[in-house]
Amino acid sequence: MIRINLLPHRELKRAARLRQFNFMLLGVVVLGAVSVLLVHSVIAGMQELQSSRNKFLEKEIAKLDNQIAEIKKLKEQTQALLARKKVVESLQSNRAQAVHLFDQMARQLPEGIYLKAVKQTGNTINIQGYAQSNARVSTLMRNLEASPWLGTPKLMVIQAATVNGIRANEFSLNVNIKQPQAEPQDTKAVPTAKPASGGKA
Repeated sequence: MIRINLLPHRELKRAARLRQFNFMLLGVVVLGAVSVLLVHSVIAGMQELQSSRNKFLEKEIAKLDNQIAEIKKLKEQTQALLARKKVVESLQSNRAQAVHLFDQMARQLPEGIYLKAVKQTGNTINIQGYAQSNARVSTLMRNLEASPWLGTPKLMVIQAATVNGIRANEFSLNVNIKQPQAEPQDTKAVPTAKPASGGKA
C-alpha cells in the first residue's frame, strides 16, 4: 500500500532553518554585545589606572619642585655665608697685614728719614716724607726691596725743600705689598747703607 505524506515538509524544514538562523544571529549579537562591554570595561579600567598614575606623578613632581626650591634657597644661603666668610677672612688678613706693614716700615726706615704721610691704595703704598740726602732715600728703597712684606719700590718725586729752616729733600715713592712665602728667620732691621764717599749724610 502506497503512503503519501501530505504534510508541508518543505515549509517545516524552511521554518526550522529560519529558527536556527535566528538563534545563531541572536547568539552573535549577544556575543558581540558582551565583547563590546568587556572591551569597554577593560579600556575604562586602563584609563582609570593611568589617571591614578598621572595623579601620583603630579604629586611627586610637586614634591620635587618644593625640594628643588628648598635646595635653591639653601644654595643661596650657602653662597651668602661663603661671601660673609670671605669678607671676614679678608678683614682678618688685612688686619694682620697692617700690623706687618707698620712693623716693616718701622724696621726698614733708616736714620735721616722722616715720614709725613703713608697711604695704601689696593696693594700699593705711597710713602711721602723728608730725607737729609738723596742717599737716605736710596737706602730706604733698598731696605724696602729686601723686606719680606714689601717690594718693587718706585721713586715718584724728589725735590729740595725747607723744613723748620733746615734744607732737606722731599720725596714720594710707591711700594707694592707682597705676601712672604715664609716668616723670616731674622727679624732684625736691614743695616743702613753708608752714603757714597764725598756725600754728606
